[in-house]
Amino acid sequence: LITLEEALNGAMRAITVRSTNARTGREESQTYQVRIPAGVREGQSIRMRGKGDPGFAGGSAGDMYLRVRYAQHPDFEARGADLISSLELAPWEAVLGATVPVRTLEGKVSLKVPPGTQQGHKLRVRGKGLPTGKETRGDLYVAISIQVPPQSSEEETRLWTQLAAKSAFNPRAEK
Repeated sequence: LITLEEALNGAMRAITVRSTNARTGREESQTYQVRIPAGVREGQSIRMRGKGDPGFAGGSAGDMYLRVRYAQHPDFEARGADLISSLELAPWEAVLGATVPVRTLEGKVSLKVPPGTQQGHKLRVRGKGLPTGKETRGDLYVAISIQVPPQSSEEETRLWTQLAAKSAFNPRAEK
């Protein structure tokens, strides 16, 4: 398992491989330094030349292939070179629009949320995904989740009531 940060930047990682020695029947472990290239994708293989099983009749060792899997990330899900995350908004931010900080693999960026943004809508942050080539990257898609305050003060309740009385919006109206 590698982290999304390792897939983005590349890394050196020590891995330990346990195998059974064909001649002795005993289990052995060996530790190798593996170079994880920037932009490696889940499901790809990393080849380690000469680190496989010994050849027949004294032949040279074969190659070992390591299949890449991404570790689960607390903030992002990878889909190819694109990353998916979520962003919680207050109802007024969704209605009025806002500029809010959004986390990327490299830190935070400001994201402009347009007025009238709906629950579940995805906003795109170009070039903040995983590498697709030497100079190109996938995108970060931020799924909107509108959060309603669990409680309201008397003043907030009065304002919500005024808004409800003045608004013509009806989410259940026939379209």
